[in-house]
Amino acid sequence: MTYRPAVEAGAGAVPPPGCPAHAGRPGPGSPARPAAQGLPLYGPDFAADPHAFYERLRRFGPIAPVELSPGVEAYLITGYSLALDVLRDTERFAKDPRGWRALNEGRIPPDCPVGPMMMYRPNALFNDGEAHARLRGVITDSLTRLDPYALSEYVERSAETLIDAFADKGEADLLGEYAAAVPLLVFNRLFGYPAEHGLRLVSTMARLFNSGEDAAEADQELLDYIADLIATKRRRPGPDITSWMLAHPAQLADDELQQQLMLILAAGTEPQLNLIANALRLLLSDDRFAGELSGGSMPVQDAIDEVLWTDPPMANFGTRFARRDLELAGVRIRRGEPVLTSYAAANTDPELTSEGRLGNRAHLAWSIGAHRCPAESPARVIASVAIEKLLDRLPDVRLAVPADQLAWRPGPFHRALAELPVRFPVSTVGPGSTVGPARTTDPARSTEPATGPRPPAAAAPAAVPQPTAPSRTEPGQAAQRRRWGALAAWWRGQ
Repeated sequence: MTYRPAVEAGAGAVPPPGCPAHAGRPGPGSPARPAAQGLPLYGPDFAADPHAFYERLRRFGPIAPVELSPGVEAYLITGYSLALDVLRDTERFAKDPRGWRALNEGRIPPDCPVGPMMMYRPNALFNDGEAHARLRGVITDSLTRLDPYALSEYVERSAETLIDAFADKGEADLLGEYAAAVPLLVFNRLFGYPAEHGLRLVSTMARLFNSGEDAAEADQELLDYIADLIATKRRRPGPDITSWMLAHPAQLADDELQQQLMLILAAGTEPQLNLIANALRLLLSDDRFAGELSGGSMPVQDAIDEVLWTDPPMANFGTRFARRDLELAGVRIRRGEPVLTSYAAANTDPELTSEGRLGNRAHLAWSIGAHRCPAESPARVIASVAIEKLLDRLPDVRLAVPADQLAWRPGPFHRALAELPVRFPVSTVGPGSTVGPARTTDPARSTEPATGPRPPAAAAPAAVPQPTAPSRTEPGQAAQRRRWGALAAWWRGQ
């Protein structure tokens, strides 16, 4: 892929002295003209300060060429208005990647690290039109049936189980020991499996994250988990997502249902754990939020919104492929070339005002258009309840290292911490106890417990497996260890 500004001047035209093109930025009404091909969105420098990269890209206009991994080129949208246009445009852009030019020309190797996030799979994420509507309808109709009060209870009980496992230690890695496990326990319950299966799922995913000698065994365990879940729910349906999807009028076959459940598990776990961890980091380090914790006013929803604006869990995604040769903001895009949206850059577009953002949820973290995230409401409930429960149980929790020393996992798509080490006084913690007054709010906003039948309590805390925390000093290796194992293999079609 070659960057092609749509200009009428002849090839080799040289701008006059003083022209903004000499400074590497477009002049008024001029097409973007970068000084180099494809700014890399990988490596420790990008992970440490992605917004510095977005600022460089903005000099080239609202869309610029990037490199997602070595040799994998794409265009990245950094302008809010252009992002809205492209994400809503199903006539010129497709989600189905089977027309990806570089892939079809043999320029994307089978082991490409970003391939799993971009190659076709028969699920709602990678389809358009009627096929997308059918698969997405099964997911959205099932998620709509979730009771937010019962969901809040599932999250609270899962959180209690995990906190009990490290509450007497005085320190923890809130990423590996908490944020990564809460969504797995919750989704296990939402899928309709008893709590003990959730604990096994946490153990399985921890071994996959670590990519150790038993990773292959854990891979098979996850596939068996999904297959057994479907078989069990066909025999004994219940009030759960799996049963609702099986009973849906779309009548998914088992292999179709497996694909959608794997999509829910992948999309609902990695972004969810990043949202929880990033919001906790903000609450524990930013005076706008941390200063209010001791006073009893916990602006958890405000912190979540701030993260979704500035450091969304999926920072660069929304991949689209041009259906034909076209021009976009003065840039010529060839048929089959990928165009991604930087939700993080678009949300912080200088053309947007940052004033009065409190309570404003016009950010693009959930995307927009036909492929907008269907699980926004459940995701907010899971994140807010998990965060509030932790801060209720550990009111004096503090970061174990300065916030600017926290390492971020490299990767072009996510905004993900490598770990979140904290310390807290052991004397203030009791098993299953809540320190200070309980906070109850509307579940649509956050956390009010269910008033109906309570879900069964989770298994004893001692049974909770503990994922191995990645090293702060080796974020690249941490990223590799925490890669999705079986989910990645599934994305690759293995």
